[in-house]
Amino acid sequence: MNDKVVHPHHGAAVITRKIEQEVAGVRRSYFELQIATEQLTVFVPVDTIDDNIRPVISKTAAGKVLRIFKEEPQASGKNWSRWYKVLNEKMTSGDINQVAEVVRDLTHAQNTKGISPALKRMLSRAKVTLRSELAFAFSISPEEAEERIERALPVPETSEA
Repeated sequence: MNDKVVHPHHGAAVITRKIEQEVAGVRRSYFELQIATEQLTVFVPVDTIDDNIRPVISKTAAGKVLRIFKEEPQASGKNWSRWYKVLNEKMTSGDINQVAEVVRDLTHAQNTKGISPALKRMLSRAKVTLRSELAFAFSISPEEAEERIERALPVPETSEA
C-alpha cells in the first residue's frame, strides 16, 4: 500500500488500502485510491487495475514532460470546437505528455489572443493534473512542482509601443 499511481480521469493518487466489497450482488476486491489533488476517494477493481491506473512517471520522464513546453504550440485554427474536443481527449487520455501539451497550447493561446472561460477551466485542471504527477515523480511539494512548470513555460513576448 501507499503506492503512488495515476488515474486517467483524476490524476495522481495513493493506494491507501485493499478492500472486499459487494456491488450489485457481486463480491470483488478493490483498491482504494486517495486522489492527490482533491478530497476524493476512488475505488478501482483489483482485476481491472492495469486498465484503470498506471505507475507515476520516472524523474527522467518528468524532465522530458517539462521539455514539451519548448515545442511549437498547436493553435486552434478555424475549427474551435474540433480543437476543444482534441484538447479534451488529451486530458482524459491518462498520458501526462498529452496533458503537458494541453498546458502548453492553452497557455500560448491565453498569452497571444485570450481564451474562453471553458478553456481557462481546462488549463487550470491540466496544470493541477500535471503538478500532482510531477510532485510525485520529483518527490517535491505540489507548490515546488507548480514553480517548475511556470519556469519551464515560455515567457510571453511583450510588445513595446
